[in-house]
Amino acid sequence: MSDELETYILGHIDEESALLASMNRDAHVNLLRPRMIAGHLQGRLLKMLCRMVCPSRVLEIGTFTSYSTLCIAEGLADDAIIHSVEINDEMQPFVNKYLEQSPDKEKIRIHWGDVAEVLPSLNETFDMVYIDGDKRDYCAYYELVFPYVRDGGFILADNTLWSGKILDGEIPSADRHTQGILDFNELIKNDIRTEKVILPLRDGLTVIYKKNE
Repeated sequence: MSDELETYILGHIDEESALLASMNRDAHVNLLRPRMIAGHLQGRLLKMLCRMVCPSRVLEIGTFTSYSTLCIAEGLADDAIIHSVEINDEMQPFVNKYLEQSPDKEKIRIHWGDVAEVLPSLNETFDMVYIDGDKRDYCAYYELVFPYVRDGGFILADNTLWSGKILDGEIPSADRHTQGILDFNELIKNDIRTEKVILPLRDGLTVIYKKNE
Protein backbone atom coordinates (compact mmCIF):
# COMPACT_ATOMS: atom_id res chain seq x y z
CA MET A 1 0.00 0.00 0.00
CA SER A 2 1.39 3.40 -0.97
CA ASP A 3 1.63 6.19 1.59
CA GLU A 4 -0.87 8.19 -0.47
CA LEU A 5 -3.41 5.37 -0.47
CA GLU A 6 -2.99 4.76 3.25
CA THR A 7 -3.46 8.47 3.93
CA TYR A 8 -6.66 8.44 1.86
CA ILE A 9 -7.99 5.40 3.71
CA LEU A 10 -7.21 6.85 7.14
CA GLY A 11 -8.98 10.05 6.11
CA HIS A 12 -12.16 8.16 5.25
CA ILE A 13 -12.59 5.85 8.25
CA ASP A 14 -13.42 6.51 11.90
CA GLU A 15 -10.75 8.47 13.72
CA GLU A 16 -8.63 7.17 16.56
CA SER A 17 -9.81 8.27 19.96
CA ALA A 18 -7.71 10.92 21.65
CA LEU A 19 -6.51 8.23 24.08
CA LEU A 20 -5.30 5.92 21.30
CA ALA A 21 -3.63 8.78 19.44
CA SER A 22 -1.82 9.76 22.64
CA MET A 23 -0.68 6.17 23.18
CA ASN A 24 0.55 5.97 19.59
CA ARG A 25 2.66 9.11 20.01
CA ASP A 26 3.97 7.94 23.38
CA ALA A 27 5.00 4.57 21.92
CA HIS A 28 6.89 6.18 19.03
CA VAL A 29 8.76 8.52 21.35
CA ASN A 30 9.55 6.18 24.23
CA LEU A 31 9.51 2.54 23.09
CA LEU A 32 12.20 0.67 21.20
CA ARG A 33 9.89 -1.07 18.69
CA PRO A 34 6.90 1.23 18.21
CA ARG A 35 6.13 -0.40 14.84
CA MET A 36 4.70 -3.32 16.82
CA ILE A 37 1.70 -1.19 17.77
CA ALA A 38 -1.47 -2.16 15.88
CA GLY A 39 -2.15 1.33 14.61
CA HIS A 40 -5.16 3.27 13.38
CA LEU A 41 -6.33 1.13 10.43
CA GLN A 42 -5.89 -2.27 12.05
CA GLY A 43 -7.34 -0.98 15.28
CA ARG A 44 -10.54 0.11 13.53
CA LEU A 45 -10.72 -3.27 11.77
CA LEU A 46 -10.39 -5.15 15.06
CA LYS A 47 -13.20 -3.10 16.52
CA MET A 48 -15.37 -3.72 13.45
CA LEU A 49 -14.74 -7.46 13.54
CA CYS A 50 -15.92 -7.50 17.13
CA ARG A 51 -19.05 -5.61 16.10
CA MET A 52 -19.69 -8.29 13.47
CA VAL A 53 -18.87 -11.40 15.52
CA CYS A 54 -20.24 -10.11 18.85
CA PRO A 55 -17.87 -12.19 21.00
CA SER A 56 -18.58 -12.42 24.71
CA ARG A 57 -15.11 -13.72 25.56
CA VAL A 58 -11.91 -12.74 23.73
CA LEU A 59 -8.33 -13.85 24.34
CA GLU A 60 -5.37 -11.75 23.20
CA ILE A 61 -1.84 -13.17 23.20
CA GLY A 62 0.61 -10.27 23.27
CA THR A 63 -0.63 -7.07 24.88
CA PHE A 64 2.42 -4.87 24.15
CA THR A 65 1.08 -1.30 24.65
CA SER A 66 -2.57 -2.48 24.86
CA TYR A 67 -3.50 -0.48 21.73
CA SER A 68 -5.20 -3.48 20.12
CA THR A 69 -6.67 -4.46 23.49
CA LEU A 70 -8.45 -1.12 23.78
CA CYS A 71 -9.65 -1.31 20.16
CA ILE A 72 -11.12 -4.77 20.70
CA ALA A 73 -12.75 -3.66 23.94
CA GLU A 74 -14.40 -0.75 22.09
CA GLY A 75 -16.22 -3.25 19.88
CA LEU A 76 -17.42 -5.49 22.72
CA ALA A 77 -20.78 -5.43 24.42
CA ASP A 78 -20.87 -4.04 27.95
CA ASP A 79 -20.94 -7.51 29.53
CA ALA A 80 -18.17 -8.98 27.35
CA ILE A 81 -14.56 -9.44 28.47
CA ILE A 82 -11.15 -9.53 26.80
CA HIS A 83 -8.37 -11.39 28.56
CA SER A 84 -4.99 -10.11 27.34
CA VAL A 85 -1.77 -11.95 28.23
CA GLU A 86 1.68 -10.32 28.09
CA ILE A 87 4.90 -12.01 29.14
CA ASN A 88 6.99 -8.81 29.29
CA ASP A 89 6.07 -7.26 32.63
CA GLU A 90 8.30 -4.27 31.90
CA MET A 91 5.36 -2.98 29.83
CA GLN A 92 3.12 -2.87 32.90
CA PRO A 93 3.56 0.85 33.76
CA PHE A 94 2.90 1.87 30.15
CA VAL A 95 -0.18 -0.35 29.85
CA ASN A 96 -1.63 0.66 33.21
CA LYS A 97 -1.29 4.36 32.38
CA TYR A 98 -3.64 4.03 29.42
CA LEU A 99 -5.87 1.27 30.76
CA GLU A 100 -6.89 3.48 33.69
CA GLN A 101 -8.02 6.18 31.26
CA SER A 102 -10.04 3.87 29.01
CA PRO A 103 -13.84 4.08 29.12
CA ASP A 104 -13.83 0.34 28.40
CA LYS A 105 -11.49 -0.69 31.21
CA GLU A 106 -14.17 -2.78 32.95
CA LYS A 107 -14.17 -5.13 29.95
CA ILE A 108 -10.40 -5.70 30.11
CA ARG A 109 -8.39 -8.21 32.15
CA ILE A 110 -4.60 -8.00 31.77
CA HIS A 111 -2.55 -11.03 32.79
CA TRP A 112 1.24 -10.82 33.16
CA GLY A 113 3.00 -14.10 32.45
CA ASP A 114 3.32 -17.02 30.07
CA VAL A 115 0.08 -17.75 28.23
CA ALA A 116 0.71 -21.49 28.62
CA GLU A 117 0.41 -21.01 32.38
CA VAL A 118 -2.28 -18.31 32.38
CA LEU A 119 -4.75 -19.85 29.93
CA PRO A 120 -5.75 -22.96 31.93
CA SER A 121 -6.42 -20.80 34.99
CA LEU A 122 -8.96 -18.61 33.18
CA ASN A 123 -11.56 -21.38 32.89
CA GLU A 124 -13.03 -19.78 29.76
CA THR A 125 -14.14 -20.79 26.28
CA PHE A 126 -13.44 -18.07 23.73
CA ASP A 127 -15.43 -16.75 20.80
CA MET A 128 -12.36 -14.98 19.40
CA VAL A 129 -8.60 -15.20 19.91
CA TYR A 130 -6.11 -12.61 18.66
CA ILE A 131 -2.53 -13.86 18.36
CA ASP A 132 0.16 -11.18 18.31
CA GLY A 133 2.94 -12.54 20.50
CA ASP A 134 6.40 -13.96 19.79
CA LYS A 135 6.46 -15.00 16.13
CA ARG A 136 8.70 -17.96 16.96
CA ASP A 137 5.88 -19.43 19.03
CA TYR A 138 2.89 -18.92 16.73
CA CYS A 139 2.43 -22.64 16.08
CA ALA A 140 2.60 -23.38 19.80
CA TYR A 141 0.09 -20.61 20.56
CA TYR A 142 -2.29 -21.98 17.95
CA GLU A 143 -2.17 -25.54 19.23
CA LEU A 144 -2.52 -24.27 22.79
CA VAL A 145 -5.61 -22.12 22.23
CA PHE A 146 -7.47 -24.23 19.69
CA PRO A 147 -9.26 -26.43 22.26
CA TYR A 148 -10.38 -23.28 24.11
CA VAL A 149 -12.10 -21.79 21.04
CA ARG A 150 -15.75 -22.65 20.63
CA ASP A 151 -16.96 -24.29 17.43
CA GLY A 152 -17.86 -21.43 15.10
CA GLY A 153 -15.34 -19.16 16.80
CA PHE A 154 -12.49 -17.19 15.25
CA ILE A 155 -8.72 -16.98 15.62
CA LEU A 156 -6.96 -13.88 14.25
CA ALA A 157 -3.20 -13.95 13.74
CA ASP A 158 -1.23 -10.76 13.10
CA ASN A 159 2.00 -10.26 11.08
CA THR A 160 1.50 -13.33 8.89
CA LEU A 161 3.11 -11.65 5.87
CA TRP A 162 6.07 -10.51 8.01
CA SER A 163 7.20 -7.55 5.90
CA GLY A 164 7.36 -9.80 2.84
CA LYS A 165 10.15 -11.93 4.31
CA ILE A 166 7.97 -14.99 3.73
CA LEU A 167 8.93 -14.65 0.03
CA ASP A 168 12.68 -14.42 0.56
CA GLY A 169 13.41 -18.06 -0.26
CA GLU A 170 16.00 -19.74 1.92
CA ILE A 171 15.76 -18.36 5.44
CA PRO A 172 18.93 -18.00 7.55
CA SER A 173 18.91 -20.45 10.44
CA ALA A 174 19.24 -17.56 12.89
CA ASP A 175 16.02 -15.94 11.64
CA ARG A 176 13.64 -17.93 13.80
CA HIS A 177 10.93 -15.26 13.65
CA THR A 178 10.49 -15.55 9.88
CA GLN A 179 10.66 -19.34 10.12
CA GLY A 180 8.03 -19.25 12.82
CA ILE A 181 5.66 -17.34 10.56
CA LEU A 182 6.36 -19.65 7.62
CA ASP A 183 5.68 -22.71 9.78
CA PHE A 184 2.49 -21.15 11.12
CA ASN A 185 1.17 -20.29 7.65
CA GLU A 186 1.77 -23.86 6.49
CA LEU A 187 0.11 -25.25 9.62
CA ILE A 188 -3.01 -23.14 9.04
CA LYS A 189 -3.10 -23.91 5.32
CA ASN A 190 -3.25 -27.64 6.07
CA ASP A 191 -5.64 -27.56 9.04
CA ILE A 192 -8.86 -29.13 7.73
CA ARG A 193 -10.66 -28.16 10.96
CA THR A 194 -10.75 -24.54 9.82
CA GLU A 195 -11.53 -22.08 7.05
CA LYS A 196 -9.00 -19.31 6.61
CA VAL A 197 -8.10 -16.17 4.66
CA ILE A 198 -5.07 -13.85 4.78
CA LEU A 199 -5.82 -10.14 4.55
CA PRO A 200 -2.94 -8.07 3.07
CA LEU A 201 -3.47 -5.38 5.70
CA ARG A 202 -0.31 -3.76 7.10
CA ASP A 203 1.85 -6.80 7.90
CA GLY A 204 -0.78 -9.43 7.14
CA LEU A 205 -3.77 -10.55 9.21
CA THR A 206 -4.98 -14.16 9.00
CA VAL A 207 -8.63 -14.79 9.88
CA ILE A 208 -9.36 -18.39 10.87
CA TYR A 209 -12.83 -19.87 11.41
CA LYS A 210 -13.13 -23.00 13.54
CA LYS A 211 -15.62 -25.34 11.88
CA ASN A 212 -18.38 -27.06 13.83
CA GLU A 213 -17.40 -30.61 14.63
